[in-house]
Amino acid sequence: MSIFHLAHLSDLHLPPPKGAFGWRDLLSKRLLSRIAWRRKHREHRPEVLAAVIADLKAHAPDHIAITGDLTNYASLAEYEAARVWLEALGPAHEITVSPGNHDALVGAKGGDSFAAWTPWLGDDGAATFPQVRVRDGVALFNLCSAVPTAPHLATGRLGQAQLDRLDALLGDPAYRDAFRVLLIHHPPVPGAVARRKSLEDLDALRALLARHGADLVLHGHAHEAMVSTAPGPDGAMIPVLGVPSASALGERGHPAARWHGVEIDRQAHGGIEVRLVARGLDPRTGQTGELGRYVLIQAGRPDRSTAQRP
Repeated sequence: MSIFHLAHLSDLHLPPPKGAFGWRDLLSKRLLSRIAWRRKHREHRPEVLAAVIADLKAHAPDHIAITGDLTNYASLAEYEAARVWLEALGPAHEITVSPGNHDALVGAKGGDSFAAWTPWLGDDGAATFPQVRVRDGVALFNLCSAVPTAPHLATGRLGQAQLDRLDALLGDPAYRDAFRVLLIHHPPVPGAVARRKSLEDLDALRALLARHGADLVLHGHAHEAMVSTAPGPDGAMIPVLGVPSASALGERGHPAARWHGVEIDRQAHGGIEVRLVARGLDPRTGQTGELGRYVLIQAGRPDRSTAQRP
């Protein structure tokens, strides 16, 4: 039987290119992010991200999931720079991007914010959500919790239209036999982040998961290695995993950069075992390597997960 290798990374915070901030932004929320970037750029290092990506590529995953915050100001220059970066990462059909709050810092003018990223959002050729990509028996449900918010807020929201569409997709018999993975930036876990950073319609999403189920949820936003669960149907528990920033140096109390390798192993007896391998920067040595591994789902039973924080 085959093993599907899914790589998960998040919160890249790519360096803003020249022209990413203009005088018109002095009256917008981008000004606060520019002030914050003067501090954050010491923590989010392009050389750290480059080392993490080199390590990821060396393991040749079948698919890469990026759960948001490629940008800092959500400017047109940053969208374009992120597009160029994504093109260098690999073929678009092997990479799925779920936008983060920094990618929707302010409302878009004259079009969809994520139009430049359309090839990495799904297979529909549109910047709409949710989208489903099926790869070798794995169905990736790509959600977007990124919405413009007031200053000092970093909340997320799916919205009723996206929730209704997700309700229909999760209930679609076409995906019944697939291993279903949800991608979202904001953690769908109560108390995972401060209220000003939380998912506003968290309860509605968790209700959908409790009704239809899923096999795994991957998120970012918290800049932490998080292992949690969400209730599924009939008492099952759905694993919910968060990953630290992929560009973090590991100072100022933040975890160092990391990516997670999710190994979805279809076994001969019909069960599925899911293993997670955490790899990233060791601040003590400055080198990338394995940080830990564990079995997440054994014999296709998420409620018997042996997951522990690596």
